[in-house]
Amino acid sequence: MLIKVTLTKKKPKPDCCFHVEQVRQSVSKTPEPRGYVEEMTSCQRALPLLLLLLTLCGQGSLLCPAGCHCAWDSGTVSCANAGLQEIPASLPRDTVTLHLEGNQISTVRDGAFKNLPRLRELDLSRNQIESLSPGAFRHLSPELKILDLSDNQLQLASKEDLGPTRAKTRLHHNPWHCSCALQELIETVNLDPETVSGIVCESSAQGPEHAGQPLVKLLDEGVNFCSLQRKTTDVAMLVTMLGWFSMVIAYVVYYVRQNQAEARRHLEYLKSLPSPLKEASAETDTLSTGL
Repeated sequence: MLIKVTLTKKKPKPDCCFHVEQVRQSVSKTPEPRGYVEEMTSCQRALPLLLLLLTLCGQGSLLCPAGCHCAWDSGTVSCANAGLQEIPASLPRDTVTLHLEGNQISTVRDGAFKNLPRLRELDLSRNQIESLSPGAFRHLSPELKILDLSDNQLQLASKEDLGPTRAKTRLHHNPWHCSCALQELIETVNLDPETVSGIVCESSAQGPEHAGQPLVKLLDEGVNFCSLQRKTTDVAMLVTMLGWFSMVIAYVVYYVRQNQAEARRHLEYLKSLPSPLKEASAETDTLSTGL
């Protein structure tokens, strides 16, 4: 009985299967059973595990935005210094901490964080943010603890822009234009006490004398950026009321004059009518003359 032995050169393992083969060998050292009709390659034996890994990696790539690193165990999504020009549209729903600092983001669109119910910390510092959409932070989680908007290009903002959040907010190192809206904003939000002195007026609605001074210091000195606006509003309301009052008076005068003219025309018409007494007297005179 002759046994034919064929020697073949062993082919190198493809790179795509290298790590999978290592995992397979670490999991099981059981030798393959003999008697196969066709010899299975190492890639074929590891195919189920490879498909599983590819599936998991594919799911992760769909959840984690490009250029970001996602730590699924802690819920941290780090997109810092990634060259982003806008906030990623698809963020993992289970995000707890979101790092977006050090990018070129110029605006925060409406509803950018509406699908993040577990968000606790949001860092948007060191960007180029110049404006906030009216509903940019409207959908923030009520459990948000930290909101960092420092080191941006914000000049104007209102309490409506930040919504009802009670997170510790950082607004320092922005070229603020100090106005009534900014005064109402800092009186409403929960500012980080360590950063309050960093909110400095680069310009002011009440003149250049306030430029370069911390807003809180000006408010402590009695400066009220809303007083001028309230006075202007009061004057506008007074002018409006006077205008309405003048219109009412003009209408009343016009109505009285029209009634007087109608009354005069009616009297003249009545005077032009023949009087019954005069007709009776004329008939009597005619009868007397005939007699």
